[in-house]
Amino acid sequence: MELARTAGSIVLDTRSPKEYAQGHIPQAVNLPLLDDQQRHQVGICYKEKGQEAAVELGFELVGPFFLQKIKEAKKLAQTRKVLIYCWRGGLRSNIMAWLLSTAGFEVLLLTGGYKGYRGLVLEALRQQRRFLVITGKTGSGKTELLKNLEQAGEHILDLEGLASHKGSSFGSLGQPFQTTQEHFENTITEILDPIPNDHSVFVEDESRRIGKLLVPDGIFNQIITAPCVELEIDSDVRQKRILEEYGGFDKSLLHERTLALARRMGPEKCKEAIEALSADNYAHWSAMMIDYYDKSYRYSFEKNPRTILFTVNSSGQEGVKAINEGLKL
Repeated sequence: MELARTAGSIVLDTRSPKEYAQGHIPQAVNLPLLDDQQRHQVGICYKEKGQEAAVELGFELVGPFFLQKIKEAKKLAQTRKVLIYCWRGGLRSNIMAWLLSTAGFEVLLLTGGYKGYRGLVLEALRQQRRFLVITGKTGSGKTELLKNLEQAGEHILDLEGLASHKGSSFGSLGQPFQTTQEHFENTITEILDPIPNDHSVFVEDESRRIGKLLVPDGIFNQIITAPCVELEIDSDVRQKRILEEYGGFDKSLLHERTLALARRMGPEKCKEAIEALSADNYAHWSAMMIDYYDKSYRYSFEKNPRTILFTVNSSGQEGVKAINEGLKL
């Protein structure tokens, strides 16, 4: 991972677009030697005729595009310094390295390729960290407090931001499509890697699942046992925040997400919430959502008791100040 931060270098992923989309070094840009179809052709050739024939086919397919690859690389890397990788640090990255070297680029190869990088990621996700968890009921402003802590110079891990999901049944509204599990793990590692293991990292209290993504076991198991700072905010303030955050979305989307909670809310409660939405009574709907999530929060704490260091009553700068003062005690 250190090579991926070589000063002034642009990181080029020479794998196919499909491989890149599955997961890549977060700062890397895709400059594929072979596109998805070409890679498929070479793979079939390798299985049927062996390596030599596959290599020859690869050159036949990509050779006419060598000049195009050089021009694309020049647009991407103004410094002419590049770090290149493929799956194992093998043929594709070596061909691209040769090509760009002949065009005057300063080239480094990532030892072990993306496969080696993934091994480092999985190892890093198991490392012990000094997490401090921001917990609190839905609508308390935990993410806002996390961001304010970051602005104050603290280390944070914003799992919901990295996952493009706010964690609840409504958490995908207004968010971009979620990435793959593999790339989610890569981005977590890139955030944590520069932080010394003995430095505190603030993280929001999370369920194991954030949308379709899972918090990696090594991280999640530390979060549920780490000391917590609890954010206590009045229910009317939390209700207002919920309305501001979700009230502007299409009513049909809110219906759909509320119905998804029917089994856990109970049919009568869910029906009442849906009727409130239908009558444009968003205040009553949001109050019912607050009540449901408050019960879920209490149940979670009863099931997995947590160590609360102290409570704060603001997600703004007052909250940051209170945390700093509390941690000095």
